[in-house]
Amino acid sequence: MPALALSRLKIQPLTPGLPPLKTRRLYLFIRSLQSRLALDHKRCSRKAVRWSMLSCASLAVKIKRKPPGCVKSESSPPSFLKFMAERMRHLPMILLFAGGLLASGCATNPVTGKKDLALMSEDQEIRLGKRAHQQIMQQYRPYNDLELQHYVEGIVNELSRNSHRDNLEFHVTVLDSPQVNAFALPGGYIYITRGIMAYMNSEAELAGVLAHEIGHVTARHGVRQHSVATITDLLGAGIGILTESRAASQAADLGSMVWIRGYGRKHELEADRLGAEYLARTGYDPEEMINVVGLLKSQEEFETRQAEKEGRAPNIYHGIFSTHPDNDARLQEVVRAANKFKSATAHTTNREKFLQHMDGLVLGPGERDGVLRGRKFYHGDLDLFIEFPEGWTVDNLPERLVARPTNRMVQLQITTANLTAHETPENYLKRNWSRLHTGQAIHTVDFHGYTGRTTFNFKGSFLPGRIAVIIQDTRVYEIRFVGKDQGAFEQHDNAVLETIKSLRNLKGGEAKLAKPKHIRLIRAKPGDTFASLAKQSTISDQPVERLRLLNGMYPDGEPKAGQWIKIIH
Repeated sequence: MPALALSRLKIQPLTPGLPPLKTRRLYLFIRSLQSRLALDHKRCSRKAVRWSMLSCASLAVKIKRKPPGCVKSESSPPSFLKFMAERMRHLPMILLFAGGLLASGCATNPVTGKKDLALMSEDQEIRLGKRAHQQIMQQYRPYNDLELQHYVEGIVNELSRNSHRDNLEFHVTVLDSPQVNAFALPGGYIYITRGIMAYMNSEAELAGVLAHEIGHVTARHGVRQHSVATITDLLGAGIGILTESRAASQAADLGSMVWIRGYGRKHELEADRLGAEYLARTGYDPEEMINVVGLLKSQEEFETRQAEKEGRAPNIYHGIFSTHPDNDARLQEVVRAANKFKSATAHTTNREKFLQHMDGLVLGPGERDGVLRGRKFYHGDLDLFIEFPEGWTVDNLPERLVARPTNRMVQLQITTANLTAHETPENYLKRNWSRLHTGQAIHTVDFHGYTGRTTFNFKGSFLPGRIAVIIQDTRVYEIRFVGKDQGAFEQHDNAVLETIKSLRNLKGGEAKLAKPKHIRLIRAKPGDTFASLAKQSTISDQPVERLRLLNGMYPDGEPKAGQWIKIIH
């Protein structure tokens, strides 16, 4: 028998003060909760169950049918204030109902042994994680290196055996992404990108990041966050029904996507504490947690400056784990507290073993994403070349290219689509875009296309822009250019037209330029400096600083003779 008294609630067909349509929506809304929030009553305290039953009983009383004599005549419609008061008088009912859910949705935290808000059992958590994993893998792809994947799996398995949920089967995936990130889903799903691994220099540092993410799983942070989001969503939906407001339900949706971006400060610090404990129990030095924070902090500082200069968002690791300094008193406290869990079997940092796995690692965008060299874009799989305007910043995102000038007054976006039927670029564009004028054909070195001026509807405002299509065999490149005002559009329109006309196939030796950058390992020789090593690199923008970052020696370290050093090839 479900613990929630909601399952016993008898809902009357009408609610006083609401029109029939709104009554029906509220009826369906509450009925849907009965199927969504069935909980095991053994997980909840008797006090919480009693509170839930009282809350829902109160709700049942609130929504009973009102006698017909109490209904106001339609000939005297209420004022706006009375109308809103009539709607909002149901707000306490909704709040009380949500309070009942919060009180009844409790479960024992595997780490603390205390009751936490959790609207799902462990089996439900695992199913949620499995569904979310499928969604994640639609956005990302696994990195094509089985040896590295198995190496990371071994570390996660060892750490999880020394965690508070050693019964849980953990799954880890190395993602083929240049993003600097690692994150965890409920049910034991861990992800780490090759982008963040490039900045590490030992197995112990890698274990520190993985242990932190395992801490999120063992403390059920994802479950607790999802439960709060569920309550918020349901509350917002209920208020939206009663008040006819979309804003309430839309605001409730904002908290539902949290896992990739990280958790709140409290949960991040708890994951630091648990990660340090799991490191110690597994035989790693928990101080490695502080080392990881230091190297990620250096990457964040450098990347933030670069992003500001280029007018883009920085690519940094989420959460408190990167944003607090490595001398933060709270971090040092939780890390040093883990020393009492140190294993008798001490692990080395395994620097060389880890670095061997980094030899050949793709750095930056992969071959299937295309390679940006300055303002020129090369894509081997698509056999495509594009040249962007001078001084523009280009973001090579998984599904599109986005380019902007430094003033950010205009934006250019390029996406691809499949051509389902044989047609001319002009027909394709006019069939898919009605607001088109001043059309003209475009002929590049290898392709044909069509373009025209148009307007884009952005949050109710119509902005000037240009739309273009370029057809390459059965592939269509859709190019959208929009300005914040007419002046900005006119200022950059000619440069954008030149970019559109630059699309062509790769020529001669350009196929080599479409190959991504890789990390290579070398032994430092006497007299080697990062300045001398940078001359062997293909990086043109601050190569010395980037090499120091990759080797954990930012901002002014130098290699020692005989030391393994990562260079960029």
